[in-house]
Amino acid sequence: MVEPRVDKLLEKIDSQYASVIVAAKRARQISSYYHGLGEGHFGEYVPPMVDTRSKNYLTIALEEIEADKLKYQYR
Repeated sequence: MVEPRVDKLLEKIDSQYASVIVAAKRARQISSYYHGLGEGHFGEYVPPMVDTRSKNYLTIALEEIEADKLKYQYR
C-alpha cells in the first residue's frame, strides 16, 4: 500500500504526471539536503517540511504534497 494514497494526492495536484514530476524533483532536493549535511553545506538546501518517520526521500516528498507544503506551476 502506497502511503499517502494517490487519490489524496490528486486532490492537491491536477494530474498523475505532474505529481510524479513534482515529487521526483523534491525528492532530489531532499537527498541533496541530507548528503550536504555530511559535507558541511548548511543552509544551501531546504530540509523536509513535514515531520515523518520515513527515511525514503520520495515518500517524504509525497507527504509534503499531501500536506500542501509544495506549490508548482507550469512553464
